[in-house]
Amino acid sequence: MNFLAGLLRRAQGVWLRIRAWRRIRFTAGGLVFTAGAFAVGFAAVNTGNNLLYLLLGAMLGMIALSGWLSEQTLRRLEIVRRVPRGVTVGRPVRLTYHVTNRKTRLPTLAAYLTEDGLNESAFLARVLAGENVTAHSDNTFVKRGVFPLGTLTLATSFPFGMFKKERDIHLPGELVIWPRTDLPVRTPTPPGGRNRPMPVATLAGVAGARGEYRGLREYRPGDDPRDIHWRSTARRGQPVVREYDVDAGEAVWICLDTNAPPGDRAEAAIETAASLAAQALEAGRRFALQTPSRSVEPGSGHGHLVRVLDALARTDFGLRGTSVAPPTNPEHSILVAVEPPSDSRFGAVIEPGPWRDHTPPDVAAEEDRGWWS
Repeated sequence: MNFLAGLLRRAQGVWLRIRAWRRIRFTAGGLVFTAGAFAVGFAAVNTGNNLLYLLLGAMLGMIALSGWLSEQTLRRLEIVRRVPRGVTVGRPVRLTYHVTNRKTRLPTLAAYLTEDGLNESAFLARVLAGENVTAHSDNTFVKRGVFPLGTLTLATSFPFGMFKKERDIHLPGELVIWPRTDLPVRTPTPPGGRNRPMPVATLAGVAGARGEYRGLREYRPGDDPRDIHWRSTARRGQPVVREYDVDAGEAVWICLDTNAPPGDRAEAAIETAASLAAQALEAGRRFALQTPSRSVEPGSGHGHLVRVLDALARTDFGLRGTSVAPPTNPEHSILVAVEPPSDSRFGAVIEPGPWRDHTPPDVAAEEDRGWWS
């Protein structure tokens, strides 16, 4: 029994390799043309008419020429795939393909590049021998997460559109779909609604204890009204606030509870945490992320926000029985929880907020290379 199962697996593996090497499918026109060739051949054999034999030869020649030219179209192409470092959910993501034709004479014409699991494909109109061209495909994801890229399908119906020939190309990679970062997050409050001062009361302004006085600047939405410099405001005719250097050690810890089951509220919690991180970045604060399974140490800057968004994109919910521990200084922590927390060790607790669109940040691209002959 084990021998038969092993033999079946090996046969299945051989079939998959053959299928990945080449696949040929009829188009509607190709099916009609082939059926017509059979009909002409049947009539020629039964009647012995030389004109029918001549017509049959021409039709079979077109079929053979179509197979040869489509094969040349798919051969000896070097493909480099470039994907964004990350893209925000709901926004178009562009996959870029740099295709080099390594053939010495023949061009590649009318070919498609399709990723397994993606709806849109990239089109290559013409790639001359030795030429390098760029093609794009744009897709949109409605859920955050990590989308694996593994199989790239190169297809063509050149030259007569009678058959569609395909080959699968193993080109591993992934697309990281980030959560949104622009939710209007309300002011965090202590667990149980206790009325006491919060060092992380707002992230849009200068959160936490005041540092050394830096200077004056124009008011931005979310700034603490207590920082308004009224004399300069009256002189300039527009709000002006005092700006302080924040203590580098007072990082904002964003703690995400993943005990809740997957769903809309869990996704809203993910986006709430991402929005808190984006607000901390805008305010010039150091910030960190803590979940039961992942931890991103305190840092600052756009690159650090990317690391936090990557961790949130890979976070799973429904891990019952797990708990997220507050950092060493819980006074500077914010717990994002779908369900009410069972303890009050955190500096603040916040629930998911509403959703809305936003424009994702610009990100660098990574390369995945492939070479086939």
